[in-house]
Amino acid sequence: MAVKSKTIYVCSQCGGETAKWFGRCPECGEWNTLEEQVKNVVTGSKKSGTVAVSTAGGHAMTPMNIQHITFGDEDRYSTGLQELDRVLGGGIVRGSLILLSGEPGIGKSTLLLQICEYLGQGQKVLYITGEESEKQIKVRAMRLHVQTENLFIATITDAQTIVDTIVKESPDIVIIDSIQTMHVESVPSSSGSVSQVRESTQLLMRVAKEYGISIFIVGHVNKDGAIAGPKVLEHMVDAVLYFEGERNLSYRILRAVKNRYGSTNEIGVFEMHDTGLEEVENPSQMLLSDRPQHVSGSCVMEGSRPILTEVQALATKSGFTAPRRTATGFDYNRMALLIAVLEKRAGFFFGTLDVYVNVVGGLRLDEPAADLAVALALMSSVTDQVIDQSVAAFGEVGLAGENRAITSIEQRLTEASRLGFSKCIIPKRCLRYIKQPEKYGMEIVGVSYIRDAFKALSR
Repeated sequence: MAVKSKTIYVCSQCGGETAKWFGRCPECGEWNTLEEQVKNVVTGSKKSGTVAVSTAGGHAMTPMNIQHITFGDEDRYSTGLQELDRVLGGGIVRGSLILLSGEPGIGKSTLLLQICEYLGQGQKVLYITGEESEKQIKVRAMRLHVQTENLFIATITDAQTIVDTIVKESPDIVIIDSIQTMHVESVPSSSGSVSQVRESTQLLMRVAKEYGISIFIVGHVNKDGAIAGPKVLEHMVDAVLYFEGERNLSYRILRAVKNRYGSTNEIGVFEMHDTGLEEVENPSQMLLSDRPQHVSGSCVMEGSRPILTEVQALATKSGFTAPRRTATGFDYNRMALLIAVLEKRAGFFFGTLDVYVNVVGGLRLDEPAADLAVALALMSSVTDQVIDQSVAAFGEVGLAGENRAITSIEQRLTEASRLGFSKCIIPKRCLRYIKQPEKYGMEIVGVSYIRDAFKALSR
């Protein structure tokens, strides 16, 4: 057999391979994601379509009957930060591989270095960096008051050397900052490429599972907000955490988009200070603390975790031929859909108006329950009708203008009641799931259509 080099093109989004370059990936349909790579191919004299079967023995595994597999409770390490433990499902699971991603400067490295102080009280922590020197890590650790003697720093970029170091030192927790700087010598491509990221992560995953070592890997994001590297990276790890927030604002949102050991509906809220990240014990109160009074275009909703936040909208006459549409903290396409529904089903005209939607505090609303709050804020601004400070609203808006049912209705009402809201507008179908509406001490209004929701504001 001979080894022959072959040029292929690999998609940076899905990891799909093709022999020719295309402007659009044939596998996932993304544009301008194919990258040229060199692949070593083993050639031989075997006929096409044949499969070699070894009869020598020793290579085949004997599957274990599921009834014979034993397990105990999951070993978890507390990070010392309740918000992070909440997102992880109760703490770091022993032997898990966790990916932490976010924009540069958002606080990924700060968060991971900060938890080393608490983890170092009972565990050995190995911090491997390919972006900073040991002195830089030391300076940042002093600023964050990280003084544990169980924290060890190493500057390594070779993935195999990292694995050998982990096996030799036998730490309990490993932090890799970042995966885009790591490389495997046998892979003929530069660091950060699709192949390098995939192979490096594969090596780390094996050592995590085989030796029961929990590993954090830091991943950068591209211009679209997705993790830089192949999409298969997210499938390989046990948990994927996204660090969100505006760099010019102090608040940070930690969101789990994948977690094999817990819920993906939890978020953690932090505030960035000079001395590091601090947990926000009452996120709802924080997000509503500066809410203006007697201003149109302001409404309130909450996410899957009972967090209330302010949604602002502004509709004003456009000075351009094509009106502007801007959404901050809310999906742009979803905003456009809501505007179309309001025009067609509720009779509100936005054709010549600039429209701006903003979610206060740097929080990004992804769940459909935010639809009603955004729609009411838009209607409030276009009619200049003030929404009372004591009104909260949530619900999914359909193309027919209907207000669709949402989940966790009682948890949402409990949080709204705790914060002193006197009226809550919800989907009418959700009323059947409220067992004791009087215990919330507020007026609960169920509406079926978006037009009815706006009328409920003035009742």
